[in-house]
Amino acid sequence: MKWTKFYLPDAYSPTMEQLVYFHDHTMSIITSITILICILLNSLLWNKLIDLNMNEHQMIETWWTILPTIVLFLITIPSLKILYSMEELINPTISIKSMGHQWYWSYEYSDKFCKELESYMKYNKKNDFRLLEVDNKMKAPFLTQIRMIFSSSDVLHSWTIPCLGIKMDAVPGRINQSSLMIKKPGIFMGQCSEICGTNHSFMPIMLESIKLNKFIKWIS
Repeated sequence: MKWTKFYLPDAYSPTMEQLVYFHDHTMSIITSITILICILLNSLLWNKLIDLNMNEHQMIETWWTILPTIVLFLITIPSLKILYSMEELINPTISIKSMGHQWYWSYEYSDKFCKELESYMKYNKKNDFRLLEVDNKMKAPFLTQIRMIFSSSDVLHSWTIPCLGIKMDAVPGRINQSSLMIKKPGIFMGQCSEICGTNHSFMPIMLESIKLNKFIKWIS
């Protein structure tokens, strides 16, 4: 993604795919309504529709009440389906705990092997991603159901990776959880999207998606 692009990033998780579909669905409805309003305004501006005997029109009033209700249902039903699917945890294979600190992330793998690592932003080098490169990447297997657990040790943080469709607040004294399933191998990047302090923009997230057997070797 570059700052000059206006469209959504490519989806690499089922959740993000559904969010992209919902965005396109909603934009098609909004575009249709906008075109209809422009046609009606043009008709009012260029036509002299004067009828002193027409005081009311029951059929028009009925339809302009029913049609917006139908449009709202067309938007609400897929929106609620996505919200419920994002909150659902489907038999996670791996649990990863992410802790927000001022100003870095730490990750804990404690299902079968206890492994912890801290992820700090690296200073710029020639081949590094500016303000996104970290010294220890979070590793996770693709095509595997993952449970992400979030908390914070100090202030509010927000763990966000746009192309995976995940954004969850890390709140001190509270544990939040979310579901994650990555569809392809690769490196996915994000940043803390909560204004958490002076170095808020210097705690990036870098997730490396690898094969399950390589992940087992790495964690053990």
